This record gives sequence, structure tokens and C-alpha cells, in this order.
Amino acid sequence: MRIRSIAAASGLLLGASAFVLPAASAQAADHPHSPVTVAHRGASAYAPENTLAAVDAAAKLKIDWVENDVQRTKDGKLIVIHDTTLNRTTNVEEVFPGRAPWKVSDFTLKEIQRLDAGSWFNPKFTGERVPTLKQYMDRVSRNHQKLLLEFKAPELYPNIERETLNELRHQGWLNRQHVKHRLIIQSFSADSVRTTHELRPDVKTGFLGTPAVADLPKFAKFADQINPHFGSVNPEYVAAVKAVRGAHGKPLEVYTWTVDDPAVAVKVAKAGVTGIITNKPDVIRDAVSHKGKPGKPGKNVAARQVGAAA
Repeated sequence: MRIRSIAAASGLLLGASAFVLPAASAQAADHPHSPVTVAHRGASAYAPENTLAAVDAAAKLKIDWVENDVQRTKDGKLIVIHDTTLNRTTNVEEVFPGRAPWKVSDFTLKEIQRLDAGSWFNPKFTGERVPTLKQYMDRVSRNHQKLLLEFKAPELYPNIERETLNELRHQGWLNRQHVKHRLIIQSFSADSVRTTHELRPDVKTGFLGTPAVADLPKFAKFADQINPHFGSVNPEYVAAVKAVRGAHGKPLEVYTWTVDDPAVAVKVAKAGVTGIITNKPDVIRDAVSHKGKPGKPGKNVAARQVGAAA
């Protein structure tokens, strides 16, 4: 998820902030619930983001849902990586020093598979690779996990929605059971979410952002979720979102991101969010499920991760 979207979201929220629903606010505060916990880029506080190691780390913590980001290589292969460039989370500058700015779309899969995607986070992950979408899905399936898949910068990759859906179909992820219980597709691009819905109307979709309350019915035509940055979340806005029925006829859900502070998690849970996307899924799960003091966060949250776009 991109940090520049936060500013845009804040502006859009102006329409929502004036939408006051006192009864709904009181209800949210009086009846806190336990939102779904989603491991952001896998359990990325404990293993390098968007790698198989991060998926496994989430599984070891007994986290069902993982989130990832899908992009496409120069030769048309789908891979899982967040940034549209390779230099933050791999050693691409060492392996290919003359290829700045190291855009994902400028490298073939074979070239990307040469890169180390783990040592930047911690030396014990040296040799971890950027996974293909197929490899990622294989691991999620093996771990019996569920997937919140994000199209990252889909405007750079025409037709990536259809290609990704084809891959998911080949992996068995578009059967009734997976579509109903184990898969959500989201994006900051409304066009991408709309395209996904048009191609596979049965698939659950989410829009990343904070549309004004007046615009929610437009998004509800092709989305099942409105997923804002936690800074945009308040009880009034959550209630306004849930008051609208989404593409599948059910109240819109709200998955907020990226929450690593237990106190913030409790706050958004009381506001009524449906899910919380976090780098520290064990900490946040414990905070919102009333299990007492949350566990200590991992020590391997590198500075480059902290500074990365949400």
C-alpha cells in the first residue's frame, strides 16, 4: 500500500468527518469486537516482507490471513513484491549496478530470481528470493491460509487483473470454496477493482482508500470493502460505510491498515472495523481479542521497512 494515498485519503475524508451518527458511535464503543487480523506482506515484522518466509512466519503465529502485492516482470511473469523498484528489499544494486532505477518491469524473472530478498532484513534470511505468484500461492495453500491480494500499481501492468485471475484459477483458487471463504482482491486503483469485479463478479473485492460518504454508493457497485488507512478511521465513518450494501448485497466491510500499535488497534476495533492489516499480527490479534498484554514486537524491523510505503 502506498503512503502517498494517505494524503489523498485524508482529503476525501472531509466529506465523511461531518457525517455524525451518535448512536452508531456509542454502539461501537459499547460493543467492541475482534476484527480479522491480516498479516501485512506476511508477518513482515518477523521475516522479510512478501517472501515465503513471511508467509510461514504468519502460519507459525496461527494467523489465517496474509496480504501480498502482485506485479509483473519484463517477460510477463507475475511476482510478489511491494515496491515498483527492487532496490529496497533486494541486493539488485550489487548484482545489476548499472540498471538504475531498478524497476520491477525492467527485469526478467530469471534476473529477479538471482536476487537476495532476505539479507536486507536480517542475515539469517540470506538467500530468500522474490517469489512468483505461483510459488506464493503454493505456500499459502500448503499452510491452509487465506489471501488478501493487492494489485500494486496496476496502471503499470495492463491486463494484470485477467492474468492474475487466470493464475488463481490454475491454482484452484477460483473454485466456490476459495472464492467464498479464502480470497479477497484489493487495490488503490478503483479502475482495477472494477475490472476485477467485471471479470469475476463472484470474487470479493476491496478499494484501498477513504472515499467521501456521498461517493460510497458508486464504489459499492464493484467493491465489497472500503479499506482506509487507520488515520482516517472513526466510528462515524465506519458506520457510514457499513450502512451501504456492497457488490454482493451485503454491508460494506472495513479493513484498515497498517496498524502495529496495540492501543491504535483497540481504538479502531471499537470504531467497528471488520479487519486490521498489520506487520505484527500476533501483537494486534492479542490486543483486540482481550488476551491480556500483547507480545513484544520482533527486533528485526529494519529501518528501511519502517520507512517503506504502507
